[in-house]
Parts: sequence; structure tokens; C-alpha cells
Amino acid sequence: MSARAAVIAALLAATAPGAAAAGAANPFFPFCIDWHDAQKRTYEEQAVMLKELGYEGVGHIWLDGVGDRIRSLDAQGLRLFQISVKVSLAPGDESYDRRFGSVVKLVQGRGVQFCVLMDGMKPSDPSGDPRAVAIVREMADQARDAGAQLVLYPHTGQWLETLEDAVRVAREVDRPNVGVMFNLCHWLRVSRDRDYRTRLQKALPLLWAVSINGADEHDDGPGWAKYIQPLDRGDFDMVAFLGTLRNLGYRGPIGLQCYGITGDAREHLARSMAVWRRLNGLD
Repeated sequence: MSARAAVIAALLAATAPGAAAAGAANPFFPFCIDWHDAQKRTYEEQAVMLKELGYEGVGHIWLDGVGDRIRSLDAQGLRLFQISVKVSLAPGDESYDRRFGSVVKLVQGRGVQFCVLMDGMKPSDPSGDPRAVAIVREMADQARDAGAQLVLYPHTGQWLETLEDAVRVAREVDRPNVGVMFNLCHWLRVSRDRDYRTRLQKALPLLWAVSINGADEHDDGPGWAKYIQPLDRGDFDMVAFLGTLRNLGYRGPIGLQCYGITGDAREHLARSMAVWRRLNGLD
């Protein structure tokens, strides 16, 4: 049996009747579904598709079109889970898009998380901490009255590159609406080992969001073709990973990373949802 076939077999075995943990599944939504969809769907078309496939909502990338996205989701009774936003620590750069304040007003009372990507300095350089902390505090104070959270998003090659970076900065920020996000694909790229349990445990209770996707355990090549796949592909043990999250008591949202997955988005989103439902005993 191939490694991939073995993982799929494990998924099916783990999701047999009685295998799922008690209680409802974590909220589940896809993000990065726009850019590589061969059908180039509008927000309205995406919302209809997501509703039909059984997703609870979506994540939105950057600050353009947020109002249109909200309207399309509201029409289908879906939720806007996250909005990604960039922060720069580079001298002379605008620290963040000043539309942030107006977007915060748009999401008033919706429980949205802003995923904060931070760049502009050498990865993991702690000398950037004071500026990063000041910026995140400023943004967090704007978001607080809207009931919105900031989750610091580790991203390969950027200043905020690791989960440890995110936890360190979030603790220094010390705001009640600032936490961290674990991103499987970026962690696989930068991790020197595969001990995610220890890192996830140390991140609690600041761990407010997690992203997953099908992936191969190791990939030394460039790009994301092996580290970002639909959930029915790759040899990474998703059964064990999700089991670890459950055992640690994580009940927050789980995003499905779709960046770089080409073809018709409906096709790969349907496949990932089928696996998710089996994993959570929903069929």
C-alpha cells in the first residue's frame, strides 16, 4: 500500500461510527479560494457554492472588497471568519493599510478575526519586537470595540515566521483580543522536527485559529504543491493532528488553506469537505 493510500485508509478507519470525539466539530471554512479558481467566481457565486457544499463561511484576503464579501455571505446565511491584513516593520513603510479602521467598522459585532502577517525585517529577529508590539496594540485597540480579534499569522520567510514568534509577540502585546494562529503548511516548511503537539500545547490559551490542508510530510522542493493539497491527498497524518487538537481541548475555528490549488474550486472544496465530514463523524 502506498503512503498516500495508507493515510486515506486511516482517515476512513478513524471516522467509522463511534470513532469521532464527542461534541460538535470545530467551525470549518476555506480561505484563499479566489485566486486560483479556474471558474473565476464572483463573491456571490462563491457564497452559493460554499452554502451548497456545507461550509460555514469563508476567509477573506486583504482589505479590498470586504463590504461586497459580507453582503454575499449574508445573502446565504454564511459567516465571514477571517480577514488577512499585512503589517510592515520596514523603516519608512506605512505600518499597515489605513483602511483597517473603516473595515473594522464594517465587521462590527460579527466576531471576525484579522489574520496579521508581519514582514519588513529578517525572519524571527527579536529587535523588531518593540515596533511590532506598538503596531499590534494600536490595531487591537481599534478592533476591540467591534468585537474583533487579531490572530498573529506565522508565514514562511516573513519576520513573523514561526508559531514561537507569534506567541512571543502576542504575550508582549498583552491585549485581550490578540492571539495566534497555527498554519500547518508554513509550519511544515520551517519546522526542524515534526513535534507539533509540544508547540500547540505551549501556544494555549492564545491559540485561537488553526489552518489545515492535505500535505506531504516532507518536501525539499520550492513552491507549495506538496505542502498545500486538498484534504484527500498527501501523506501527512491528519487523523493524528486533529486528534491532538481535540485532546488539547482546542475548539476554535479551523481554516482550510487553498492557496495555489488550481482547477475548479468546487471540485477540490467538495473533496476536502467529504474528508472533513468523515473525520468528524458527520455522515
